[in-house]
Amino acid sequence: MRLGFVGTGAITSAIVTGLNGGSGGDTILVSPRNAETAAALAARFPNVTVAASNQAVLDGSDVVMLAVRPQVADEVLSELRFRADHQIISLMAITPLNKVAELVAPATKVTRAIPIPIVADRRGPTAIYPPNPVAAEIFNRLGSAIEATSAEQFIAFSSATATMAPYFTFAEEIAAWLTRHGVPATDARRYVGTVFQGLGNIAATTQEHSLAALAGEFATRGGINEQVVAHMKARGAFDALSEGLDAVLQRMKAAAR
Repeated sequence: MRLGFVGTGAITSAIVTGLNGGSGGDTILVSPRNAETAAALAARFPNVTVAASNQAVLDGSDVVMLAVRPQVADEVLSELRFRADHQIISLMAITPLNKVAELVAPATKVTRAIPIPIVADRRGPTAIYPPNPVAAEIFNRLGSAIEATSAEQFIAFSSATATMAPYFTFAEEIAAWLTRHGVPATDARRYVGTVFQGLGNIAATTQEHSLAALAGEFATRGGINEQVVAHMKARGAFDALSEGLDAVLQRMKAAAR
């Protein structure tokens, strides 16, 4: 596959790293916009080349990933000449599909995707819309592609990515609590990270049970897990999370208009 990236930031770096950790075999062109990141990728992976310009990325690629900031998308993409046979995958958060389609005409095969940093380890779930076999093949190699069947579903997936920082904040609070009770910080961090890694693996692989059912299995009646869940529910912690996601969803919908 001849794969090109317009925009060379953290997500581009994660995708390129993940693709080269798997079967490989792709010819990858990256734009020179972020010279330091582009040079580092080219030095690390023999199949990666820094193109002379964004247009050179397009000219040498069949599949083009758009990884520029939405704020500069008009400025960057309006200067480029896309081909009708280009397969476009937009990684630009918020920018709606119809806007991307206008910017990349005459290309007509346009898909949006929301990869997250763990695609570098080929463990990332990536929502794509509309369903597309080329995009699905790429992101299945980086973990798993989840094909949204409507724009509303895709925006919901986009909103759910807002839980990554809260997740680490939650983990930090537990580690800090352990430290306050005499556990060395390095041991607290290792303990919390390992526990959550194991729980995440159970959630991902035990598909025959709902997450609510798994929570029930871990909350023995009268036990300490049940106690903490009840405490958090009583104080509205889970309602606050849902309300926060609702607010993000409304923000995403407003930006997409």
